[in-house]
Amino acid sequence: MNINNPILPGFNPDPAICRNGDDFYIATSTFEWFPGVQIHHSKDLVNWRLVSRPLDRVSQLNMAGVDNSGGVWAPCITYCDGLFWLIYSNVHTLNGPYKDSPNYLVTAPNIEGPWSEPIYMNGSGFDPSLFHDDDGRKWFVNQRWDHRQGRNRFDGIVLQEYDHHQQKLIGPITNIWAGELGCTEGPHLLKKDGWYYLICAEGGTSYEHAISVARSRQIEGPYENHPQNPILTAVHSPALPIQKTGHGGFIECPDGSWYTTHLCARPLTERGRCILGRETGIQRLVWDDDGWPRLAHRGTDGLAINAPQREVVAPDLPAHPWPEEAATCDFTQGILKCFQALRTPITNDWAWTEGDELVLAGRESLYSRFYQSLLGRRITEHHAEFTARVRMQPEDDQHAAGITAFYDIKKWFYLRLTRDYDDQIRIGIEVMDEDNYSEPITVDVDEPDVWFKMKISNGVLHCFYSINGQDYLRIGEEFDASILSDEYGQGFGFTGAFFTLCCQDLSGRKLPARFSEVSYTSERV
Repeated sequence: MNINNPILPGFNPDPAICRNGDDFYIATSTFEWFPGVQIHHSKDLVNWRLVSRPLDRVSQLNMAGVDNSGGVWAPCITYCDGLFWLIYSNVHTLNGPYKDSPNYLVTAPNIEGPWSEPIYMNGSGFDPSLFHDDDGRKWFVNQRWDHRQGRNRFDGIVLQEYDHHQQKLIGPITNIWAGELGCTEGPHLLKKDGWYYLICAEGGTSYEHAISVARSRQIEGPYENHPQNPILTAVHSPALPIQKTGHGGFIECPDGSWYTTHLCARPLTERGRCILGRETGIQRLVWDDDGWPRLAHRGTDGLAINAPQREVVAPDLPAHPWPEEAATCDFTQGILKCFQALRTPITNDWAWTEGDELVLAGRESLYSRFYQSLLGRRITEHHAEFTARVRMQPEDDQHAAGITAFYDIKKWFYLRLTRDYDDQIRIGIEVMDEDNYSEPITVDVDEPDVWFKMKISNGVLHCFYSINGQDYLRIGEEFDASILSDEYGQGFGFTGAFFTLCCQDLSGRKLPARFSEVSYTSERV
C-alpha cells in the first residue's frame, strides 16, 4: 500500500505530527481562519480525517484586525503525561520590521477537547514547539526574530525550560542553532539513541524550502549539522509535481518505520502559482549506521537524494479508511466542521441553521479585517466545483449575498445577489485583484432566489447562475483564478483558496440571507 501525496490537500501548511498508541495526529496552521489550528487523525498514515479545531473562543485566539496571513502560525502537537499539548503563535503584525507573535500553550485530555485556557509562553519569535524529555523535563524552542537594521531577521533557534507546575518558562535562554541555509524556523526536537535531533525548516517557505537536521548529545548544544543538509527539498527538481517541500516533523510508527511530514505545494505550471496553498505531504525515512536520517528512496527512480516522492511506501499497519464526506452539505446537523470563518468565532448572532438552511446575518464588507459574515471551505484540488442556492430579501444596494472564490481580503471573486441603486434585483460579479476593484458584469433577475455555481479548472474560473436549480447560464467571461495564490501580488501570503458563502449588510441592520443545496466536489488528476 502506498501513500499518495499530498495527504492533507488544500491549505494545510506547517505540519507537526504526534502519535498516541495507534493514533496519529497532524496539526497545521490556519492563519486568520477561525477556529484556529486544524488537527487531522489517522491510524495508517494513508487515510486522514479532520477531527478537531481546538482554538474555538476569543480567550484562546483573538484575531480581530490581524493582517492577512497573520494569526495562527506553525502549531506543535505532542502527547505526554496523559495530555495533548498544543503550542501555537498568534501573529499580530507581519508586514514590516517587527513580528509581534505571542506564543501560547493549551492542553486537553482528549484530542476533541475540552481544551484549556491558554498559558502565555513568550513573544521573541514564531514557530514555537514543546519537547518532553525522558527525564521529565520540558523544553520550549522557537525561532528568534531580530528586528534591528543590518541584522539577520532569522536569529537562530532559542531554547528554554518550561515548568508546567509554575506554568511559565524558567532558566536561561540559549540560542542553540543558527542554521545553514537561512530563514531558519519551524524547530522540533526529537531524542533517539542518546542524541537530541533538531529538525528545522530553512530556505524560506517558497520554492527554496527545505528541511535540515542538526544533533547534539546535550539539549543545550552545541549542535552539529547533518552532513547532507538539507535532507528534503525540491529546489533542484523543478519538474516534480510536489514542490516547496520543507517544514515538518519526524514520527516513529508501531512497526518501527519512520516518516517525516512536510509542507508542500502543487503549482499550476512549473514553478508557477499554487492556488491550493501550501499542503501537507509525508516521506519515509531511514536511519543510517552513522545515526543520521535520510529519505528512504536514497535517490533511486531518478530522484535527487533529498527530493520528495509523490507516492511513498506506507507503514505495515492495518488499513483504516474513514467514511467519505458527502458532496452536499446537511445543515440539519448544524454548521459543518469543514467551514471556517475569518478572524472571529462562528456565533449564533450571525450564523445559524434552520432546518436544511444555513442563515447568515449580513455584517461588514469582504474587505474588512474585523467582522465578516463569511464561511469558507478549502479548495482541495485543481478541478473543483461549488454550488449554493441563495435566498434573501434585499432592501437596497447595501445588502448582498452569494458565493466567492476567496484567498484573502485583497484577492477574491464574488458572485452575488443584491438590489441595485435603481431598485432592480440583480446578480453580478465583483472582483478584488489586490487593491483593484471591479464589477465586470451584472444581470437583472425577477426574484431574489437563485442558484450560484463556481467552477475552477487548472487555474481558470467560470461562474454560473440558475433560476430553477437545473438550467445554468454562464455569467461573465473566464477569470484568472491563479491570482488566488501566495505567489500573486505584493506582500506576504501564506494561506490558500477557499469557496465561501457570505452575506453583507453595510447599513448595520444585519439583514440575513439563506443558503441551501450547498455542495462541493473536486477531482485529483
